[in-house]
Order: sequence, then C-alpha cells, then structure tokens
Amino acid sequence: MWYTPLFVLVDPLPKFKYSFADHDPLTQVRASGREVDASPKAAREVCKTIKGMTIAQAKNFLEDVIAKKQVVPFRRHTKEVPHKRSQFKFHVGGYPVKAAREALKVIENLEANAEFKGFDTEKMIIVHAATMKGMKIKRYTPRAYGRSSPKFNTLIHIEIMGKEVL
Repeated sequence: MWYTPLFVLVDPLPKFKYSFADHDPLTQVRASGREVDASPKAAREVCKTIKGMTIAQAKNFLEDVIAKKQVVPFRRHTKEVPHKRSQFKFHVGGYPVKAAREALKVIENLEANAEFKGFDTEKMIIVHAATMKGMKIKRYTPRAYGRSSPKFNTLIHIEIMGKEVL
C-alpha cells in the first residue's frame, strides 16, 4: 500500500552558493539578494563602485544615488549613456535608482548580519560586491497575423561581503 506522509521535511537553508571562494566566517560577514528585479548592467556598475567603501560610506552613496545627487560611473556599459560629472573622475555615468535601492537593502542586511555576529559596523569594509544573472521571466506581446514578440525580464542576484578591519 502506498503511504502518504502528513508532512515533508524541507531544509530551510538556501541552496545557492556565493561566488567569493575564500570566506572566513570568523572575520567576514556576507549577505545576498536573490532574484532581484533590477538591471544587470546598472547593478554591476553600482557594485563595482561600492566595493572598497565602508558600510556607512556605501549607504550614504546609495542614498544620494536614489535622490539623484550622486552619479554612478559607468565603466563597461557606456554606449548611449550621457556624460555626467562625478566624484570618481569618470566621464560617463547615470542614476540607476532601482539597482541602488536593491543594493542598499542588501547592505542593510549585511549590517544586521555583522551586528548579529558581534562585529563593529563602523570598521566594516566591503571587500566583495558582485551581481550575477538570475532567471528570466518570459512574456510575449501579441502582434499582427497571429505572431508574437518576446519580452523577457532578467532578474539578478546581488551578493556583498564585508570584513572588519582592525
């Protein structure tokens, strides 16, 4: 006779892995945002900019980007991007508000993780910030004569790792 269990044991821990290989849990803390709806190109530039900043500097920078007071320099994806003046001495930039908002959420999560582990958040420096492409949300727009055009939305993963500097 076939047996139906009343409950199924599910592992509550996530099944994803981080791209940073040399993680030391005694001195480092990490956080990630999975399946985030933001532009992969803009999120890459935001992560490249905040790498090396302290948590307070990164939070202030991202809040200024969201308020459109500070420019994120675009170093790789520069076609048809207008010139903007920035503190980073790079001529091409923009205000990626959605990517900055999602990165700010991950940094706040990183700060909470650091406080939980007992680290000093004023001395915490971002040593790794990266984005990867996630799944695609596939949609189709109907066209004339029974055809359709694809309209795909690529989600991203944002991961940030901090280290306490003594």
